Amino acid sequence: MTADKEAPRRRRDPQRRIEEIAAATERVIAARGVEGLTHRAVAEEAGVPLGATTYHFATKDDLIEAALRRSVDRYALYLEQWVAQRPELTREQLTVLLTDVLMGCFGPERDQRTVELELYLAALRRPALRAIADRDMELTVGALLAYVDPATAEAAAAAMTGLTLRGLAGSTPPTRGEVEAVMRHVLTSAAPAAPAAP
Repeated sequence: MTADKEAPRRRRDPQRRIEEIAAATERVIAARGVEGLTHRAVAEEAGVPLGATTYHFATKDDLIEAALRRSVDRYALYLEQWVAQRPELTREQLTVLLTDVLMGCFGPERDQRTVELELYLAALRRPALRAIADRDMELTVGALLAYVDPATAEAAAAAMTGLTLRGLAGSTPPTRGEVEAVMRHVLTSAAPAAPAAP
C-alpha cells in the first residue's frame, strides 16, 4: 500500500483522554493517598505519556479537582437511582436503609468510600474545591428531602458524614447497632408530633 493510500491516523479524543486521566487519578489516590499523587504516577496508571497529564492538568490540584468532580457526578447518579427505586419510605424504613448504606462503607465499599472521603477532605486546604464539596453535601440533603423535612435532612446528612469519617479513620468502625441508634435518633426525634385529639 502506498503512502497516499494508507489509512488516516486515528484522531485522539481529548475528552476521552481527560476521563482516562481522571479515572487513573482516583486509582492512584486509592493506592497512595492524596499525598502520593503525582503526574508521573497518574500517567503510568493511565498508560499515557507524562506530557498528556500535564497538558490537560497543569497542577496536582487540577488532578484532584477532576477526580473530585468525577466522584461527585457518580454520587449524584447513585442518589438519583436510589431515591427513584424508593419513592416512599417511613422514617423507620429510612433509618434501616441508611444504616445499610453506612455499614457498606465500612465493608465491601471501603476502598471506594475512602477515596471519595479523601477527595472531599482535600477541600480543607484547597478553596477551589469547596464548591464541589458543597455540592456533595447538597446532593445528600436533596435526596433526604424526599422523605424528611429540611432540618432533619441537614442533620442526617451531617450525621452520615461524621459516622463515615469515624468508621474509616478510626481503629474500628462503629457497630451496626451504634450506627442505627444514631440515625434513628436523628431521623425520628424531629418527627412531626401527632395531632392532638379533639
